[in-house]
Order: sequence, then C-alpha cells, then structure tokens
Amino acid sequence: MLKLTGEYEHVVDEKNRLFISTKLRSKVDAEKYGSDWILALGVDGILCLYPEKCYERLLTELAADKSLPDDDMISVERLYFAFSSTVEFDRQGRLLIHEKLKKRAKLGNQLTLVGVRDHIEIWNTEDWERFVAEKASTYERQLMRARKSLLQKEAQKAAYTEEDVEQMEE
Repeated sequence: MLKLTGEYEHVVDEKNRLFISTKLRSKVDAEKYGSDWILALGVDGILCLYPEKCYERLLTELAADKSLPDDDMISVERLYFAFSSTVEFDRQGRLLIHEKLKKRAKLGNQLTLVGVRDHIEIWNTEDWERFVAEKASTYERQLMRARKSLLQKEAQKAAYTEEDVEQMEE
C-alpha cells in the first residue's frame, strides 16, 4: 500500500509552476502505481495530485457507487473529469497548475503539500495551518484511542501466551 506522508512548503512561480519534492515523488513506484500523475480538484476544494493507478481506483469506486441517482452520477462524472488533468513534471520536478484550476482551488502562491496515503494534497499554507489548529485535538484523541487499543491487545496477547506456557509446563 502506498504511504505518502509529510508536509512540504513550496511557492508557485510566476508561470504557475509548482515544485513537487523528489522525496514525495520517489515514494511512488512507477511500475506499481503508474508513471503518469493526475491533478484533480478534490473534497473541500483541495487540489490533489494522484499517481495514475490510485486515481483510476478512485474513479472505479465513483462509478460503482449506486447510491446516486443516474442524473447526479452523470453530473459528478462530468465535473470530476472536467476538474482533472494529466500533468507532467519538467526536469526540475515542477508541474504546471492551469490558471482555471488554480482559481477553482482558490490557491495563492504560498503552498503546503501534504502526503495523504495515496495522493498529495495542495493547500494554501495559511489554510493548512488553520486546519491543523482546528483539528489537532481531534487527531490527538483518535491517536490516543488507537494507542490504548493497541496496548490492550498486546497485553492480552502477552497474558494469553504466558497462560499457554504454564499449561504446557504442567
């Protein structure tokens, strides 16, 4: 499973080119996830950069969703494809963000790239910092619950193993 992680601050240049860290791009195995990249407007107006096969899996899930009426599905499909484009990196590792997509995502020039498992999200740095401030306590609570659950499972496993050992010795 792909695990893109981390935060990376960058600036969009005067030609709307954005540098994508080699550290992020190198985590994507081209044979496994494809060599093309798709730039798409995602949830909450966040611009997302997907390796092609991750994008294709998302499209498959979208097409398989039977909860939407046909008319809505057609509209969603139109918008999803309209708000997406295949991008290429230049020799310096930059990609071009088309002006219209930049406006739709309400992007300025100071951006933070965030690795989110199978894609990279592109945020205005101020918006990202606001999101982090608003959601940090929720993150901490979830993390604590997960840690507690993991420790309880490990303790149960260790206790069970000790009992088995005692029974074998008898």
